Amino acid sequence: MLATTGWTAVHRPEAGTPLRATALAAWASARINGRPVPPADAPVRTVARFFAGLDGAQRARLADGYPLVVGNLDGAPVPTRYRANLRGLEQARLIEDARSRDVALTPADRATATRRAHRFASLAEPGRQILAFDPTGGGRVAEVFGDLERARRVSVIVPGVDTDLITFERTQRRFSAPVGMAESLYEAQRAASPDARTAVIAWAGYTAPTGVGMDAATGRMAVDGAVRLRALAMALPGDSSIALFCHSYGSVVCGVAAHELPDRVTDLAVAGSPGMRAENVDDLDTSARVWAMRDEGDWIEDVPHLEVGGLGHGADPVSPEFGARLLSSAGARSHTGYFAPGTGSVDNLAKIGTGAFGSVVCADADDACRRGISGTAGD
Repeated sequence: MLATTGWTAVHRPEAGTPLRATALAAWASARINGRPVPPADAPVRTVARFFAGLDGAQRARLADGYPLVVGNLDGAPVPTRYRANLRGLEQARLIEDARSRDVALTPADRATATRRAHRFASLAEPGRQILAFDPTGGGRVAEVFGDLERARRVSVIVPGVDTDLITFERTQRRFSAPVGMAESLYEAQRAASPDARTAVIAWAGYTAPTGVGMDAATGRMAVDGAVRLRALAMALPGDSSIALFCHSYGSVVCGVAAHELPDRVTDLAVAGSPGMRAENVDDLDTSARVWAMRDEGDWIEDVPHLEVGGLGHGADPVSPEFGARLLSSAGARSHTGYFAPGTGSVDNLAKIGTGAFGSVVCADADDACRRGISGTAGD
C-alpha cells in the first residue's frame, strides 16, 4: 500500500523548508504496492508507463499523498495532475493562512501571506483545471481552459514581467494577467471556430523579472524559462499541434526556446515584444511560423532594439527586416491590451490558434502575412 509518510511530511514541513522541497524528499522514498515510484525528474515516457500500470485508485492515492510532486510530474495523466494540484493548493493555503496570523512575522509578511492564501483558495475553486503548481518563492502555476486530452490544437500563453502566483489573475486589468488572457483567447477561439477541439493554457511556469529593471533587460531569466517551456511542449499529452502566444518579456523566453522546441510547435506569435534575442526569423532556427504584432501606442516601441554585452534583446520583431508575419493589432490599446475581448489582436491570435490562417488580418491590410501557408490565399 501507499506509504503514509508523504502526507505527514508535506503537511508539517520543518520551519523554513519549502513545501515543494519537503514533498520531493518524501517522494524519493515512496512506494506503491511495493513498487518504487519514478524519480521526479524521470523522462516523460518513463512516468507515463508507470502511471499506465496503475489503476484509478492507486493514481488517486499518489495524487493525494504527494500532491506537490504528482501535480507537476510531466507524463502523469492530466486528471491525476488536476486532482493533485487541488490538494497541493489546499496544503499551501493552510500554511499561508497560519502565517497571516503569526505575530512573529512583520505586518508586510502577514499581508503577503494573506494575499497568497486568497490566491490559493481561488485557484482551488471547483471546475478549475490546474496543470502545475509550485508555491516556492514567487511560485509557478499553469491552468487549462478546455479539454486538454481531446484537443487537436493547444495554445499556450507565455506572459512577461511581474508574473507570479499573486498576479496570475487580476480583478482589475483582468486581461493583462495570464488567466484573463487565456480566458479571452479561448472564448475568441470558440467564437471563431465552434467545432474546433482546442485548449488554452495560461502558463506562469518560469520566474519572470520584476519590473523593467536589469533582469528584464537581460536574457538570464529567459534562459531558465526557455528550458521550462520546452519541457511543457514536450510533455503535453497526445499529438496536438501547439501554438505559443508570447507577450512582452515572454517573447524573449519564446525566442530563446525556439531552436529547441519540438516540431509539434507549429506557430509562435509575439505581441508587444522587446526582441527575441535574434536578428531575424532565420536566426531563431525554428520550423514554426513566426507572427508578430505591436499596437501603435505600445511603449515597448521606444525600447532600443539591439543587444550589446548581454543587454537588450536584439532586432525588432515587427521590423520588415526581421521577417515575421505581421499581424494587425487593431483595438489593442497599448502594451497590455492585446488579449482584450473584441480586439482585432485577440481575434487574430484566435485564428492562429484554430488554424484559420486564411482569415487572419495582416498589419498592412494586404495578404502578405498569409502567403506561403497551405490553403490560404496567396499561397
